[in-house]
Amino acid sequence: MSVPVIATDSAESPQSNPSNQSVEQTAMMVLASLSVAHMLNDIIQSLIPATYPLLRDSLQLSYGDIGLITFAFQLTASLLQPVVGMYTDRKPKPFSLAIGMGMTLIGLILFSQARSLVTLMASAALIGTGSSIFHPEASRMAHLAAGGRHGFAQSLFQVGGNFGTSLGPLLAAAIIFPFGQASIAWFALIALAGIIVLTKVGAWYRTKLAARAAMGKTSKPQRHALLSRRQVGGAIGVLVALVLSKYVYLVSFTSYYALYMEETFDLTKQQSQLCSFAFLFAVAVGTFAGGPLGDRFGRKVVIWFSILGVAPFSLSLPHAGLVGTIVLTIFIGAILASAFSAILVFAQELLPGRVGAVAGLFFGFAFGVSAIAAALLGELADRTSLQYVFQICAYLPLMGIIAAFLPKLERHVGV
Repeated sequence: MSVPVIATDSAESPQSNPSNQSVEQTAMMVLASLSVAHMLNDIIQSLIPATYPLLRDSLQLSYGDIGLITFAFQLTASLLQPVVGMYTDRKPKPFSLAIGMGMTLIGLILFSQARSLVTLMASAALIGTGSSIFHPEASRMAHLAAGGRHGFAQSLFQVGGNFGTSLGPLLAAAIIFPFGQASIAWFALIALAGIIVLTKVGAWYRTKLAARAAMGKTSKPQRHALLSRRQVGGAIGVLVALVLSKYVYLVSFTSYYALYMEETFDLTKQQSQLCSFAFLFAVAVGTFAGGPLGDRFGRKVVIWFSILGVAPFSLSLPHAGLVGTIVLTIFIGAILASAFSAILVFAQELLPGRVGAVAGLFFGFAFGVSAIAAALLGELADRTSLQYVFQICAYLPLMGIIAAFLPKLERHVGV
């Protein structure tokens, strides 16, 4: 499959107009910068669950306590992201991303010094607040720079975050486990780098907004032109249900997979973090593939396959040995992750005039579902076992069958 090219507003080809080529290159640079910033943001976020094995032993935390830390982090992001998205739809804030990264930096330093469950939850909540500011507006910028290849643009943006998430366990194994919780403060340098990148992207965004205002561009319609309000609402409901099944299952891995591998197969902390890296790297690969595949074959097909297609692997996972578990989780991560970019772009096409609100809603809902699921799964693990948790969660991908009720919106793009 060929790599999609970011289109410009002009109908002329890039070869026939050098200025178009410049615009195209600028858009790609913006998308790459957003992807890098997403990577830096999610490296920091991924340090929270990556440190759970260390914090469990040093601070004597239960699985329920660990679930509450995740709950505090995810809840702030889930509640604020839709609000941020709706607000910036009407009043875009070009430099809000850098401000959000600054809040993440403060939360990270506090997390490195926290010695009680309450302070861990408070600092995690501050990091979540920074995330709530970052995701809706960054997604809007990616949409603006996409030039029609919205699946590709969202995948490029998302893959940076997923790649950053996959690095968290490796960095925890290499730095935090040997040197202790206080070493988390060194990752403030990553946040500083993110602030620099996002300040430059914010300057581009401000210029772009001024140019669009000068051209007198009107706002887009508030819903898909060929679907009734009821059809749009029904489709959004299906997408929300699919996000629910995807993220409840995903959080069982992001919060408890390393601990599951330690308990089930008697691995060391470093070995379990390598297993987490393999899973999260597969998630990054799947995320990047999902958008372009949706552009080519249609987003409904990708959504259906990426959730329901996980079921054979998820149902086999609780009964596999060590090697089988690692292999199955790689397939699960790659297939499951291909859904989110397709789901997000599908929803934005249903509501084309509310790009920020849609991004905030779906990012926020994903974070909120993860928060509640992490807390509940932690309590369930305390009462039963992690093995039982993974057995129960294995049935969630079967919900992917409801993707059959989604309307077909787009003409897909050939090679």
